[in-house]
Order: sequence, then structure tokens, then C-alpha cells
Amino acid sequence: MKSIDAVLDQVDANLSASVDKFVRFLAFPSVSSQPDGKDGIEACAEWLRFELEGLGLEARIVRTSGHPVVMGTSRPASGSLRVLLYGHYDVQPAEPLDAWTTPPFEPEFTDEDGLKRIYARGASDSKSQVWSVIEALRAWKETEGAIPVDVTVLLEGEEETGSPSLPAFVDAYRDELACDVAYISDSDMWSPTRPAITTRLKGLLHEKITIVAPNSDLHSGQFGNVAVNPLRVLAKVLASIHDDQGRVTIDGFYDGVSPLPTTLREQWGALDLGEALAGVSVAGGPDEGGHGTVELMWGRPGIDFNGIVAGNTGPGERSVLPSSASARLSFRLVGEQRPEHIRTIFRKFVENRLPPGCSVEFEGIGGNAAVSVNEASPYLMATARALDAEWTERTLIKGTGGTVPLVGLLTDRLGVDCIVTGFILADDAIHAPNERYDVERLRKGIRSWARILSELRDEKPSPLR
Repeated sequence: MKSIDAVLDQVDANLSASVDKFVRFLAFPSVSSQPDGKDGIEACAEWLRFELEGLGLEARIVRTSGHPVVMGTSRPASGSLRVLLYGHYDVQPAEPLDAWTTPPFEPEFTDEDGLKRIYARGASDSKSQVWSVIEALRAWKETEGAIPVDVTVLLEGEEETGSPSLPAFVDAYRDELACDVAYISDSDMWSPTRPAITTRLKGLLHEKITIVAPNSDLHSGQFGNVAVNPLRVLAKVLASIHDDQGRVTIDGFYDGVSPLPTTLREQWGALDLGEALAGVSVAGGPDEGGHGTVELMWGRPGIDFNGIVAGNTGPGERSVLPSSASARLSFRLVGEQRPEHIRTIFRKFVENRLPPGCSVEFEGIGGNAAVSVNEASPYLMATARALDAEWTERTLIKGTGGTVPLVGLLTDRLGVDCIVTGFILADDAIHAPNERYDVERLRKGIRSWARILSELRDEKPSPLR
């Protein structure tokens, strides 16, 4: 059995060929949200199937109600860990095309800031992440003759449109997807020198409320002092949701919210806010009476107002009492908060504040609960060891204010922890013109995954599998 050093040497020796294939991968216009992207999706899926087959995996294209899934599975070895490796090969549209300095599906190399960068749609999100995993598997195969753990590679073609077909796919192929641990290779680093594992992802639900008056639109001069104004009612309701420090006042909102572990809170509190905020000012924002900025972003729930519509929104003067007023709100959840409970207590909160004559209409269904990965998981600790060995700074265990429904889907349906990691940076211009990635990060990403596989080789599979 060869050492990890031999595998890493193979990664470096094969880098030029890896980059050449990565360029080919980027050239596929695999845009999932546009009808004319179908040919690019199909061609890219077939190309990926061929690449997985070349690694000795049993590879196939699985049809769904939408775009296809590419799946590759190793032949199971007795007593070996089974690892699910998820990525997505679809990309965002490239428009506006005139904002690109080079054609988005004709990858271009540029020497900048001491780095060789590749400009193309999908260069960062998320073809680089997929390719890093595939090339790490290839390095193990070429060096040792086999991948060190059992793997299922799951490559989706609809992530950029919300993964509409994935739940049904996971249900249909649950037995084949069964694993000890699942990896989502579609995440960010803390900085160019510090890798990260995201263990806390907030839940999300949306609500729209409409306050309806007992009258149609009225002249504000004639009835402004006597008739109810639903816009004033709405403003009062919204203002009552938070106290002066930004804490939510709805009874029961914080049910299921536990304090952060002291060590994690201290780690987050010591982070450089400049890197955390990426130039965004938080002056005048809430602090909930002393919670740190990073803790508020990653570890505390909240309610935000995303839009208000009522009455005169045109360019001219119109003195009107509107007949209705609407607002859209988003709720970010943590811990054991449940979307259905939050929706119930929020609606009751609003209804209890309506004056006589007014009614309220609600819109909003579903929602996602927060997901937290066990930070003491042996698989997570193995991943952190691997990343620590490759990068110059210690791996950050972090949260995110965003929501990734896929994590909850795989956690719930497969009953395993999902480890979310990757090598995207904030200035990669993902979803924007001139998306980019650099060759050195591709190299270190491949080496990181090679090290992760090495660490997992020594872990024991679950006795329940």
C-alpha cells in the first residue's frame, strides 16, 4: 500500500492533464435554467459518465423528470467505508454576455496577482469542485490501483434551479445511495489560505402578509383622520416584531435555540470581521444585546423584511389611503426551530394586532429546518485533519446564514451526516460575469480530496450499514 505522499506526487505530476480536462469540462454550456441549455446538459452528462467509467466506477446516466443525474459507484469491498460524494455540473446563465471580458464557455487563462486564473462560467461554482474530487479519485486509482474507500459519486444537473427532481431521485435510489457519510463539494473557504467546513446551516421559510381594510382606496384628505389605513397597521405590526436591540418579540420564537458551545463561540468571536463581512457595513444593525457579529450571522435566528407594497408607488403625487398593504418576510432558523411552529406563532402574532375592521391574508407553505452536523463526528475530524495537512492555516469550523436544502434532504432521507466543504472564494464572481478560478487552488483542492480519502481509509464503517 503506497503512502499518501505518492498519491500527492501523482496529483502534481498529472496537473497539466488535469487542467486540460478541466478546460474541456468548462466548455460545456450546461445551463439548467434555459431551454437551449438542454444540449449542453446532455453532452456534459455523457462526458462525465465517460470520465467516471475511466476510474473503474460503474457509471450511468439516470433520467429524472428534469435534467439527468450522473452516478458512478465503486464495487463494494468488504469492511470498507462507503462515502457519497455529491456535486453539480449545471451552471448559471452567463447573461449579460457583454459584461464578460472573454466568452463564458471558451475558457481563458490570465496571469493575475501571481496566479494563473481560468475565466469561464462554472469555473468556481461548481465545476472546479466536481473536478477536484474526480481528479483525486484518479490519482488514487493510478497510484494504488484502487480508490481507498467505497464511493458513490452523485452529480446533479439541476442544482442551479433548486434541485426539483432530486428528492424523488433520492427516494428511488435510496438503497444505492446508502453510505456512512455524505460529502457536499460545493462550498467556500474562509480565505485563500484557510479552508473551512460548514457545520451549521440555517433553516428558511418565507411569508407574505396582506392587511386588508374594510374599504376600497380612499382620498386621504377626506378620510385620512378617521378611516383605518392598512399601511399604518402593517408598519405597526412589523415594527413590533423586534425590540430596540433586534431581538424577536414573538412568544415562542426562540424555542429550540440553544447557546453555542463556548469553544465555537470563542473561535467565531476571534475571526477577522473584515474577512467575514467582505466590505459590507453593519453600522446601525442589531446586536441582540451583545451577540457578536459572526454569531448573529451564523448562529442566531432572525426575521427580515424583504419588501413592502401599498398605495402610491408611482412617480406622481396621489393622496390615497390604500385598501391593502403587503409585506414579504424571510425567517432564518437555527437549532431545533421548526418552520411549521414558527409560521403558526407568527400568524397568531399578526392576527392579535389587527384593529377592528381589518383582516389579514397569509401566503407561504413549506420551509426548511436548520441543519447542524455533529462537530465531534469522526468523519468531520478526519476531514479537518486532511485539510490542516494541506493548507497553511487550520481549518475553520463555521456556519452560514444561507440555506442549503440538499443538506437536509440527504441527512433526513439517508440518515447520515453531510460534510460541507469546498474551495470557492468570495471574489470568484460566482453567478456573475467573469467567473474565475485559479490553477493553484485547483491543485490544492485535488490534493485536499486525496488527503481526505486517505484519512477516511482508516475510519470504520457504521455497524448499521
